[in-house]
Amino acid sequence: SRRRWEWEEEKIQSMKIPDDVAELLTNSIGRLPSDVQDALCTLSCFGASIHLDIVDVLERDLDLQLQNSLEVARKEGFLEKFDRTIQFSHDRVQESAYNM
Repeated sequence: SRRRWEWEEEKIQSMKIPDDVAELLTNSIGRLPSDVQDALCTLSCFGASIHLDIVDVLERDLDLQLQNSLEVARKEGFLEKFDRTIQFSHDRVQESAYNM
């Protein structure tokens, strides 16, 4: 037997799929818990990456809870962690978080 793809064109046409990557990412971030969205927005103000020492200062001096939220965002693929640095997985992710 020969394998082939089958799909339901009407269902595909009826799906609401964003026209651009920024809208898709904004929608994806918008589905995260509000504390994770807030953490991503805060992180985005520092650019593409941030050292965890700065995150520690923000948590201590501004009484923010960022570490757990940033870990959730990392597990969802929005962030990457290298040693003591966290960076956005793509510049469009950072841009979308900044514009929220």
